[in-house]
Amino acid sequence: MRALVYHGPGQKAWEDVPKPEVIADTDAIVRVDAVTICGTDLHILKGDVPAVTDGRILGHEAVGTVESVGTGVKTVSAGDRVLVSCISACGTCRFCREGHAGQCLGGGGWILGHKIDGTQAEYVRVPFADTSTYPVPPGVPDENILMLADILPTGYEVGVLNGGVRPGDVVAIVGSGPVGLAAIMGARLYSPHHIVAIDMADARLEAAKRFGADVTVNNTRQDPEEVVRLLTDGLGADVAIEAVGVPATFELAARLARPGGRIANIGVHGEPATLHLEELWIKNITITTGLVDAYSTATLLRLVTSGQLDASKFITHRFGLNEFELAYDVFSRAADTSALKVVLTRV
Repeated sequence: MRALVYHGPGQKAWEDVPKPEVIADTDAIVRVDAVTICGTDLHILKGDVPAVTDGRILGHEAVGTVESVGTGVKTVSAGDRVLVSCISACGTCRFCREGHAGQCLGGGGWILGHKIDGTQAEYVRVPFADTSTYPVPPGVPDENILMLADILPTGYEVGVLNGGVRPGDVVAIVGSGPVGLAAIMGARLYSPHHIVAIDMADARLEAAKRFGADVTVNNTRQDPEEVVRLLTDGLGADVAIEAVGVPATFELAARLARPGGRIANIGVHGEPATLHLEELWIKNITITTGLVDAYSTATLLRLVTSGQLDASKFITHRFGLNEFELAYDVFSRAADTSALKVVLTRV
C-alpha cells in the first residue's frame, strides 16, 4: 500500500510500505476513505516531537471502512463505517476509566502517527478498536465526521472545558487557525458575552467571524491587551485560550487574563515559554494544559449529526489520497492559501 512516511525533520514521502495486519486481538484494520492533516503533523516535521522516528507513517485522524478485526473485538465488524479517533483508549486503565484516555497507561493515548504507524495511508491498524472508533451515522458526509477525530474535541476539551467558559464570560482566543476556530465554535455553546479572536492574518480573522467571534484583533496593527481592557472595564478576559504553540502567544494569553481568570493552553509547544510568576502569583490565575482525551467525541458527534454544529466550515481544500505532497504544501502555507482543514479522499 501507499503511505505518507516521516524521514526526519523536514523530510516526508508518499511511498510503498507493507499493508498493516492484525497484531493484537483488539485491533481493527481500517481502509482509509477520508483523512486530514493536523497542525501537530507540521510540528512533527519541524522536529518538535522527537518521539516520532524515521519511518513512521504520519496521521492520527480518519474515517474509513473496517476490513478485518481481531478475535477480541466485540462491537466493530468488517464492513462497518467508523471514525478513527486521534486517541486510542485501552478502556481499562486508571486514566481511561476516569475519562482521561490521552494519558492511557495500557498502550493507548496519542499513539497513531506518533508511537505507531498512523492514518495518512491507504490502510491503518487501529488498536483497541471497540473503544477507539465511533460508528459513522448515515447521511452525514465523511468529511464532516472527520473533523471529530481531533480538532473539534481538542478545541472543546482543552480550550473551552479546561478553561471553564461560562455564560457571560469574555473569552480571548490567541490564534485563529483550525484549533482556535474549534475553540470559538465550542465557546459559543456557552453563551459568552464576547469572543475575541486574535491573529496576524486577516483571512483567519474573517474565518473567526464566521465561526462566532464577535471581536477580531490583528495584532500586527492593534494591541490585543488594550482591546480586551476596553471590553472588560480594564480587568482582562475571564478566559484566555492559547491556540498556537509558540512562546509569544502563550505569554500574550497570560497577559490577557483578569485576576481570578483562567488560561487554557491548547498549542503544541516545541520550545520553552516564560511563565511570569512575578506578575501572576498575586492574580489567582488558573493555568491548564492538556492533550485531548476525546471523552467529548460522542457528544460532539450528536451535535454535528443534528446540525447544531457545522463541521463543514473547517474544510477549505480537497485532494485525492495520492496528493499528500500537494496537500501538505497547501496546508503548511495557510497564510498564503487561506487553508483551514484539508481533506484527502479515495477517488
